[in-house]
Amino acid sequence: MLIPDYDKALYYTIWGQWDNLFILMSRTNDDLLAKKIEHFLYAYHHSSSQKYVDQSHDTLLYYLEHALQFSSPWMYEFE
Repeated sequence: MLIPDYDKALYYTIWGQWDNLFILMSRTNDDLLAKKIEHFLYAYHHSSSQKYVDQSHDTLLYYLEHALQFSSPWMYEFE
């Protein structure tokens, strides 16, 4: 797993840096991460439904949180 890619994706998603998120999508070797980012960015730019945009944003955040939790358990040992 590429932890720096997940960290960057989480940071860019939380702070709304869509251009950097797109660049990360293009450069990552993780196909599933790239596909999740692609779905969100497509919804953000092309969907007329705010509910769909929110849902794809939440899906991306849940995926990133899940991936980081299992790839770097030291981050969550104090919970």
